[in-house]
Amino acid sequence: MIRLRCVAIRLKIPDNEAFTALTTLQRLHVDVARLERADIWLFETDATDGLLEAVQENELLFNPNKHALEELATAQPREGEVWIEELGQDPGMRAQLGGRMISGVRSAKRARGWRLFTQSGDPAERALVKTAADVLLCNPAIERAVLS
Repeated sequence: MIRLRCVAIRLKIPDNEAFTALTTLQRLHVDVARLERADIWLFETDATDGLLEAVQENELLFNPNKHALEELATAQPREGEVWIEELGQDPGMRAQLGGRMISGVRSAKRARGWRLFTQSGDPAERALVKTAADVLLCNPAIERAVLS
């Protein structure tokens, strides 16, 4: 049985790109207090076990010294999150990295995840996330924003 599994890979060290995006959003008067960035991988797989281990073993995706790995419960953005996908991705090509196929994966697609938080520490509301995507996080000429 083929199913869609979603994995988020984020930095566990300071993220300069997220910091720069946060300060830019704040200068653009988007009321966000914290911003997290992650690589989101959507794997179409028939494997029930071993996917997370295979991702962790692929040095093109994951470095244990700087990355944290999390399997998400659903294949859609969480509250306060937007996924930015490249237009025209070939999902089949993303499964093969560096000549190494991830075992059990039929295809894969990558997105950049941005999760916004308010001053109180809560995930940002959808309208604020959409504003952030529109003004900075997404270039609609080559990307599309996926909101929950």
